[in-house]
Amino acid sequence: MKKVFKMEDLDCANCAAKMEAAILKIDGVAAANVSFMSQKLTIEADDSRFDDIMKEVVRVCKKVEPDCTILLK
Repeated sequence: MKKVFKMEDLDCANCAAKMEAAILKIDGVAAANVSFMSQKLTIEADDSRFDDIMKEVVRVCKKVEPDCTILLK
């Protein structure tokens, strides 16, 4: 499943790159792109575990930049 999520308060391109690298290490993630310019996360992951994978994505992103929010709705 491929989805795009809006992000808020992503402060720098370096943080976006760190987030992307961390997301790609999560089991079940096939592809990920964090765009600082558009403030968007594009992710392709296992359909059957998508919600659990997204919880982990939020957790690793908060480690990189605590103020950044991924709008999951």
